[in-house]
Amino acid sequence: MNKYALRNRTKLSVLATDVYRAASVWDRMRRLLGHTPEDFQPGKGLWLTPCQWIHTFGMSFPIDAVYLNSDHEVIRTCRNLRPSRLASLKIRARSVIELPAGTVSGTQTTVGDRLELKALEER
Repeated sequence: MNKYALRNRTKLSVLATDVYRAASVWDRMRRLLGHTPEDFQPGKGLWLTPCQWIHTFGMSFPIDAVYLNSDHEVIRTCRNLRPSRLASLKIRARSVIELPAGTVSGTQTTVGDRLELKALEER
């Protein structure tokens, strides 16, 4: 299963309804690199797993990022991460979810929140 909905269980809010799980290097590279902001609208997301850090080299727009531990608890957020940047390495992270810029603030997602990824049926 590669498509998920992302919900903040702590704040009872929806972060994204169309999250793609990228587990391979090829999946990661072809999802956001070289795309435009129109390709990554609110409601979209990219779940990088396993992952402990990200970069925005090759991207042309800012993103938000949420680092999760093995229990899907938020251990770090990055807001409005601009292109050509490195985000910090988090050893405790097991995955990172990239979201359109403004999603973290708009949903008031903070460190300590528990997120839920619910698999969607593929059509």
